[in-house]
Amino acid sequence: MSTSRMTVKGQVTVPKKMRDVFGWEPQTEVQFELMPDGVKITRFPNTKSRGTSIVQRLRGKGNRKRTTDQILAMTRGEGQ
Repeated sequence: MSTSRMTVKGQVTVPKKMRDVFGWEPQTEVQFELMPDGVKITRFPNTKSRGTSIVQRLRGKGNRKRTTDQILAMTRGEGQ
């Protein structure tokens, strides 16, 4: 069992061991459900993974001046 202390702002740190078990990373949204014996905390169902969020944020930001073949040739050191 792990414990944490609530701050004056009502914030509580979820212990690292718990975050690791559930895969909760910074910006993970959680929901609170009132239960007869306490509160249940679960990942908000619509929360996207960190990778998905990064891809969505970067989508459409790329440089379209080069073709995929040109970019691959550059990464391989060809045609310089």
